[in-house]
Amino acid sequence: MATKVRQMPAALTLTGSAEARIAKLMAHAPDGTIGVKLSTPQRGCSGLAYSVDYVTEADPMDEKIATPGGDFYVDAASVLYLIGSTMDWKEDDFTAGFVFDNPNATGSCGCGESFTV
Repeated sequence: MATKVRQMPAALTLTGSAEARIAKLMAHAPDGTIGVKLSTPQRGCSGLAYSVDYVTEADPMDEKIATPGGDFYVDAASVLYLIGSTMDWKEDDFTAGFVFDNPNATGSCGCGESFTV
């Protein structure tokens, strides 16, 4: 009997606005870019921060999420901090940026630049 493989849900959900922003980033990406990557480096007053950067080579340990505008990667070391999160793109008259709804965050700094898990 063949083993049935179940598709695992992505660690992170991207909204339509986030996918559109990724497509725009990829349309203007430097040569050699294969996608956009999210990581959570240690910085800020709460410990971890969200960082989105271009990526030029795939790390087989990272989670890859295919979007209509290009590939989106989640850093393997960050997946546990992001499971169940939603990533959105918000833009208004004064600010623009990716916004995260992270159910794993137990706190954040006053300026909103970093979070604690």
